[in-house]
Amino acid sequence: MNDPKTPMPAQALCSSDELQERGRAHTFDVLQYRQPARAFALRFEGQVVAYLNRCAHVPTEMDWQEGEFLDGDKQYIMCSIHGAVYDPLSGRCVTGMCGRSGLTKIEVKELEGQVYWYPSRDTRPVFDDTQPD
Repeated sequence: MNDPKTPMPAQALCSSDELQERGRAHTFDVLQYRQPARAFALRFEGQVVAYLNRCAHVPTEMDWQEGEFLDGDKQYIMCSIHGAVYDPLSGRCVTGMCGRSGLTKIEVKELEGQVYWYPSRDTRPVFDDTQPD
């Protein structure tokens, strides 16, 4: 078993073509503090960004349909349950009951037509054999 403090290698997430500008997000499963959770990646202003699918106001999934996170004008990420509004590039709360909180960022990079995510100490792949039993 590997040391859980050792950084994990990048995880292939999806092809770059799957993420259209301000379009449907790619959702994926993660372990957040060893608990199952969903995350999402989307393209905004040419950049791929990813966050835990959890509203900062009340920890619930935010998409109003699978992979749909942006408001009607496709300017902001909006929680379909609480109406909290977040800046897509930073995850910072813009308005709503999220106060000074923001979305939990997941590190992603785009290389050679592929999007990769980088697990952290807190956010790991679902099938993570580096976690102690």
